[in-house]
Amino acid sequence: MEKALNEAVSKSFVGSYFKLEQRKSCFTRELRAAIATFLTMAYIITVNATIIAASGGTCSVADCSSPAGPDCRVKPNVGYETCLAKTKSDLVVATAVSALVGSVAMGLLANLPLGLAPAMGPNAYLTFNLVGFHGTGSISYQTALAVFLVEGCAFLFISAVGLRGKLAKLIPHSVRLGCAAGIGLFIAFTGLQSSLGVGLIGPDPSNLVTITACKMVDPETGACLGGKLQSPKFWLGIVGLLITSYGLMKNIKGSMIYGIVFVTFVSWFRHTEVTYFPDTPVGDESYEYFKQVVGFHKIESTAGMMSFSDFNEKGVWVALGTLFYVDVLAITGTMYTMAEIGGFLDEKGHFEGEYVAYMVDAGSTIVGSALGVSSTATFVESSAGLREGGRTGLTAVFVGFFFFLSLFFTPLLSSVPPWAIGPSLVMVGVMMMKVVKDIDWNNTKDAVPAFATMLLMPLTYSIANGIIAGIGLYIALSLYDYAASIVHWLRKMKRMVAKEQNQVSATAPVEII
Repeated sequence: MEKALNEAVSKSFVGSYFKLEQRKSCFTRELRAAIATFLTMAYIITVNATIIAASGGTCSVADCSSPAGPDCRVKPNVGYETCLAKTKSDLVVATAVSALVGSVAMGLLANLPLGLAPAMGPNAYLTFNLVGFHGTGSISYQTALAVFLVEGCAFLFISAVGLRGKLAKLIPHSVRLGCAAGIGLFIAFTGLQSSLGVGLIGPDPSNLVTITACKMVDPETGACLGGKLQSPKFWLGIVGLLITSYGLMKNIKGSMIYGIVFVTFVSWFRHTEVTYFPDTPVGDESYEYFKQVVGFHKIESTAGMMSFSDFNEKGVWVALGTLFYVDVLAITGTMYTMAEIGGFLDEKGHFEGEYVAYMVDAGSTIVGSALGVSSTATFVESSAGLREGGRTGLTAVFVGFFFFLSLFFTPLLSSVPPWAIGPSLVMVGVMMMKVVKDIDWNNTKDAVPAFATMLLMPLTYSIANGIIAGIGLYIALSLYDYAASIVHWLRKMKRMVAKEQNQVSATAPVEII
């Protein structure tokens, strides 16, 4: 039956359009590849929504329950927490729709088996570097979305005129590698904190940061109550980390999902020390929404919220330049890597559908910003589908279909706790650190900028600071080479001029008196 199905599809319009026979693939193989890709990247639905929701979205002091002061956004407040819960549900839907549109477009237009979704890195940059935790940063959520929209348009333009690959090659190789590793460290650092992760790391008045994982925290001062490393939620998160790690050790597809599912399932039981639904008004409301299980949520607070009113500020343009740089490097590099794994590259380093793939990639960012999320990009988890034999855009179309199905389980996806998300963020950091082996640590000119890039991102809590430091150091260390080459050129020119003068003197006629 499987053979008959594959033959029928291969000879149909679908098989002809996606070139199943030409690329030596079949319907069931593409379906298996899509399942593998979706299982490995589905974690982004809840992870991305949790990260961006930490910015507060469109929630403001006006949403706080009275009496409320200007600091109600960073202290427990029923009204503000209710607004955050609705924002997270909006972002779950926005993430899934962005992945749906990007993946289907990649499959139908570029005919490549690559899944797309809001990328890790840009989402952390939006939350912690631009908007700030619960809106305490220098840029509003609405302005940040406008920055992503403009950056997506610029990205689309350079893709259309063929400059994308050339711009990526202008960046020093060591800084590119340091940028990827630094973003990984930054993401892992957020996964270790309490707001987005397992709560292992917390502030310290003497040492800036320290180990916490406290059983209770003073809501006013943030002081640790009940002893460090006593939080049951922290230890439950560690179990999830071990499950994910063991699964990756054994190459089990969907390992990150299994870790998240286990921790989340345990946290759904009420009246326990690890419950996500405490006996509070907010907990009761969240539990009532969770019990719906199946339900389609309409985006109410994040779609179409871009604002260009603050584009006259310097910080907006710094953010725009940083995002543009990160996308040119990370997204372009990921796509090339996936093309290489899939065996699509030719002798000149190009692959079929490359131009359209770049256009889809950039256009998906525009769609994502319109829905309220950060840059949408090709996911490295697409390699799971490539290893399963996915070779055509049919794989990407199936991936988009699975994201479509996830839209009907918003109550469940919105009820994933931070201590279930934290381990997956740490594992993302682990996977992004693999590039450090390609840095030439014996070459100081490469090692110092790369190290500064990856070190300053988590320590300054800014992706932009790491990038600026890396490029600045590389330029500074290159000044000697530039000066030496100029001096060498001047000496060469001097010798040439002297040689020509000698030749002129030798051939000049001698006057006889």
